[in-house]
Amino acid sequence: MRALILVLSILAIVDSAHVAKAGLSSTPRETLAPADAAIATDEATQETEDQIGLTKAKRREVQHGLTRLGFDTKVNGKFDESTRAVIARWQEEHGYPTTGFLNAAEHKVLMDAATEAAKSDHQDRRRAGSRAPYSRGVGGPIGAIGGAVHNVVGGVAGLFRR
Repeated sequence: MRALILVLSILAIVDSAHVAKAGLSSTPRETLAPADAAIATDEATQETEDQIGLTKAKRREVQHGLTRLGFDTKVNGKFDESTRAVIARWQEEHGYPTTGFLNAAEHKVLMDAATEAAKSDHQDRRRAGSRAPYSRGVGGPIGAIGGAVHNVVGGVAGLFRR
């Protein structure tokens, strides 16, 4: 059985040798130009931003992301003049044309950076020993109930010690 597997493996290698001899293709490839001139120049416009399809919730995510990255903006789901100015500052800092509008590539870079910043913030808080806001420590409702039960049991036990 082993011999059969070995023979088949050798035949497969020999048969595929012609692929290795073929080399790189010299056939020219057809390149497609982007349909939109703004995409070709990578400059973000109202049109490129509309193509992303940002809902109000997605706009809030962008605003949260900008704030997380140190570009403070009002999180209201509207891209008003102040938000456009913040987007332009972010673009300038990252070497993009400062239009105040986003294209798909800029949106992805911005959101990825914001996600990484959030992860980093979370890890920093964990290293510092702080608890998550939903954590229930000794002062939480469970701790209060346990403390009350302890006091009652201790008080009752104290009555029998006398």
